[in-house]
Amino acid sequence: MRTAVTLCRVPEAAAGPFVFHDHLETGFAKAAGHGFDAVELFLTGPDQVGTAEILDLARHHHLGIAAVGTGAGMVRHGLSLTDPDPGRRAAASDFILGMIDFAAALGAPTILGSMQGRHSGGTDRARALDHLAEALKRFDAAAAGHGQRFIYEPLNRYETNLFNQLAPAAAFLEGNDLHHTRLLADLFHLAIEEKDIAAALRASARWIGHVHWADSNRHAIGFGHTDPAPIAAALRETSYAGYLSAEVLPLPDSDAAAATTLSSIRLHFP
Repeated sequence: MRTAVTLCRVPEAAAGPFVFHDHLETGFAKAAGHGFDAVELFLTGPDQVGTAEILDLARHHHLGIAAVGTGAGMVRHGLSLTDPDPGRRAAASDFILGMIDFAAALGAPTILGSMQGRHSGGTDRARALDHLAEALKRFDAAAAGHGQRFIYEPLNRYETNLFNQLAPAAAFLEGNDLHHTRLLADLFHLAIEEKDIAAALRASARWIGHVHWADSNRHAIGFGHTDPAPIAAALRETSYAGYLSAEVLPLPDSDAAAATTLSSIRLHFP
């Protein structure tokens, strides 16, 4: 099973669930030193660091780029795809399209998480889902044009009221003919929202494109209440071939979170 670790360079996300917050050169070196196969990048935007610099670091440290996140659009600029203001929605879409181009140059897919937004008093659920579908169709086509997949992440109820579980999100993708979009199964969110994580993974297996390997408290697996054994069994049985990526809090420190994550993965995927 391929492994990845998160590397965040967004100051506004300094307290977020990312293992490394170091400068890229240091972060890549730490990821390689621990034995990960790839890094998952969270940057302020497509112009923060040139793709040539990142590709040089990846080659030097023999690492892949597992995915590129878009959360800076929300935490730095307050952008979401379901904003009642059409100008703000357009700005959100443009930001993500830029990240798709950037990620594709790195040979990686792009993740949509927090920038999906939510429905609220200014936008009812039906309209919010129309906005989301419209945007996802653009992203799906843009990713396909680069030979990549786009990754959509259902979040827990405290972060969005659009999709919180895998099955409804998968049905939404299928119903909107989003053939190049896949789901991110984040075990932290699933621990809140799914009755049986393993069963949910099996039911939506064909739509799963990325996994965040995290415990119920957003620490590394082993520090919370999630039992990884049935989850690992479900991923093996459904022939999941993507990354298991550590999007976890750097506790008790970054190195311990990284090492604990890898130990867990190697235990369950020998």
